[in-house]
Amino acid sequence: MDNLDYGIIGNCRSAALISKTGSLDWCCLPEFDSSSIFAKLLDTKIGGSFEILVDGGYTIKQRYKKYTAVLITHFTDGENAFEIRDFMPRYHKVEGGYNSPPEVVRYLKHISGKPKFKVLYDPKLEYAVGKTETHVKKNFVVSLTHGEKFDTFFLYTSFNKKAVVEGRELELAKDGYFLLGYNEKLFRPTTRKMYTELERTKVYWLNWSAKTPNYKVYNAQISRSAITLKLLSYDKTGAVLAAPTTSLPETIGEVRNWDYRFCWIRDASMVVKVLGELGHKNVASRYMQFIVDLMPDKDEKLQIMYGVNKEKTLTEKTLTHLSGYKGSKPVRIGNAAYKQKQNDIYGILMDVICQQLVKHSNDIENGEELWGITKGVVWIVAKHWKEADKGIWEFRGEDQHFTFSKVLCWVAIDRALKVARILHKTRKLEKWTLLAQEIEQDIHQHAWNSKVGAFTQSYGSEFLDASVLLMETYGFIDAKAPRFVQTVKAIDKELNNDGLLYRYKNEDDFGLPSSSFTICTFWFINSLYKIGEVKKSKQYFDKLLGYSNHLGLFSEDIDFKTKRLLGNFPQAYSHLALIECAINFSQKESEEKVLESIRD
Repeated sequence: MDNLDYGIIGNCRSAALISKTGSLDWCCLPEFDSSSIFAKLLDTKIGGSFEILVDGGYTIKQRYKKYTAVLITHFTDGENAFEIRDFMPRYHKVEGGYNSPPEVVRYLKHISGKPKFKVLYDPKLEYAVGKTETHVKKNFVVSLTHGEKFDTFFLYTSFNKKAVVEGRELELAKDGYFLLGYNEKLFRPTTRKMYTELERTKVYWLNWSAKTPNYKVYNAQISRSAITLKLLSYDKTGAVLAAPTTSLPETIGEVRNWDYRFCWIRDASMVVKVLGELGHKNVASRYMQFIVDLMPDKDEKLQIMYGVNKEKTLTEKTLTHLSGYKGSKPVRIGNAAYKQKQNDIYGILMDVICQQLVKHSNDIENGEELWGITKGVVWIVAKHWKEADKGIWEFRGEDQHFTFSKVLCWVAIDRALKVARILHKTRKLEKWTLLAQEIEQDIHQHAWNSKVGAFTQSYGSEFLDASVLLMETYGFIDAKAPRFVQTVKAIDKELNNDGLLYRYKNEDDFGLPSSSFTICTFWFINSLYKIGEVKKSKQYFDKLLGYSNHLGLFSEDIDFKTKRLLGNFPQAYSHLALIECAINFSQKESEEKVLESIRD
């Protein structure tokens, strides 16, 4: 498999990746950031997987059940056919809340004939650190490990348990199931019960998706991306993950491999803003509570990222026994970037707080806390905006005065002013307005490089950077302003590589980036659209959509030469930016139809 040809299933507690041939190659239970049970994704020999094996006469196709997170893998040899319907249960409980157990259900639907298959059942608990033993019991199969940590894992099935574990051939004459669970079940599962779980989960996702508006164009892509973003949200605390995987490399064979199973304030706030625009209020309100819980003290500085359960220490470790994706070492768990200082997070957070107050000012649960956070953010920004930082790209070298960080400091104060007006708190307006003006003037004076003819990566730099394209998105500058148009054209000339964008072209801590950061290409397409180059932007958009995997999913990066997906997968950044671009084109199409009807 040369691409990240996987589908994601999940239940807002954890997630799993299943290959296009039906192999379960990545799953961490009971939660997103728990140790892996299956990690073939990171080591094909010892990582562990659960594979459904058929002979070479079968063709295999994969799709999602429309508007759901139920993944369907179809096997047929012409006469014999069956489907695996993979899902993690999620549905409303009668007494309130959601049923989201740490389980994967693989429901096998008989379609025709008497299909035969074998199972490779090979769980490797605790990142495959120690030995995992698997034993067949009367009602289930149990796997356990006695390494540094003791852990257990359970398999329930309608098939012969011994035949499953031994990899013997099985025949499917009627529907059957596999239930993979972190906990021992109190009541014995049956095929009928698993079918009920499937139907309840399907209905949950259909109801959730029904809240997403329908768009004239790119509706399928918007819907799939929205569901993917929802799958990266963690119900228990309101955290939103950057991705459900670790150590998928930005470039094969290199060391840009990071653990993304955490909540970055930047990424999460951007996700919440987009889902809020689509009408998914619950994700936003849970995230607001997550932020309120993180900032109990009014002068508390935000970290750039947290664990899904609000952990503040995310110690980075290397798993030397795993060979890595396509041999790309190291495999890391934890992320040392949590210690970094990035001044842009306050602006991005204030932007989403402002959006929620604009949309729901009469129905906001944490109004007083959010006003307290707003005042605290202004205090922190006023004190620190003149300082250098690591920037959006998390350079591990020397701190710099990054343009994007400065712009987002301005955004923090601009949105704080809007929040103050919404909440009728006028006492600080004059003082905050002066601060916003000071930051704005500083950026125009120091970030603009007249020699390059563009806003550059950092003060005094001649390097271009895709992140400055967001100056317009956040309202710092008008799309038609000469300086912005010039910046877009300079970036087009310097960073555009056959429709895919470099983040920047200057060497960082690991050399020159050799893959395109997908969100940057979406930002570029968005900027071309905004400056009036609609036809060109749409051509690039359609081309970029063609680089998704077979299910319309994107990772973090795309290789410039081969166009293969790279980096952690699926990536929240990529999908939120896809939605923003797609909505632009959908609205444009609607406007053109209105104009045509007027002309007619």
